Amino acid sequence: MEHDNLIACHECDTLFSKPRLVGRTAARCPRCGATLYLAVSRKLDAICALTLAALITFVIAQGFPIVELETNGITSQTTLFGALVALWGEDMQIVAVMVFCSTILFPLTELVALLYLLVPLRAGYVPPYFNRVLRAIQFVRPWGMIEVFMLGVLVTLVKMVSLARVIPEAALFAFGALTLMFAVVLTFDPRVLWDIAGEIDARADRPLPRTAADSAAVALGSLAGPAAPPEGSAPPSLPPTSREG
Repeated sequence: MEHDNLIACHECDTLFSKPRLVGRTAARCPRCGATLYLAVSRKLDAICALTLAALITFVIAQGFPIVELETNGITSQTTLFGALVALWGEDMQIVAVMVFCSTILFPLTELVALLYLLVPLRAGYVPPYFNRVLRAIQFVRPWGMIEVFMLGVLVTLVKMVSLARVIPEAALFAFGALTLMFAVVLTFDPRVLWDIAGEIDARADRPLPRTAADSAAVALGSLAGPAAPPEGSAPPSLPPTSREG
């Protein structure tokens, strides 16, 4: 039995052969109706560029203040990391760790891991630890909650307008752009990278086609005759012959 190109339904564990989908189509399990996988473009340029742009925006969002509050002549502003330090100082370590993981650690891990896989695959080779990194992406993806953090910031700003003057800073706009970028990145199914890696490995195992230069070299070698044996080597042996009588 050939075990390649198979897929198991994550709902009922039924095993199917995995055809390559074309266009905006989806493969569904005929037994339970669950979606097995979607047709994803094999062109990695767009998703690679978007992931790199999201990583740059992520750095901007972490390095600049989110908002500036002004009340009674007192102005205060902070970054996301500064807010985490404030939570830690207020004896809310669990909340600080949860916010750090969901807004910094897991999103950053996904972006860096995606770039680690996409750039080599675009270049035509499979990077080391490919399977482990891809499984790590699938593990951390549900825990990245940039959009939840952005929603909480907007709700807080609406409530703070009546108490202080709120001035949006660069990080707030960066988080807004990052939320949209992550929404697009999350539509990319990283499991399709396994198929692309399999195709690259299959191409690497095939013998290279003979070029015109190779054919010309073979033709010249046949016209020149067999090569002369090197000096000091034994002469070639003759084939055995049969003797009669």
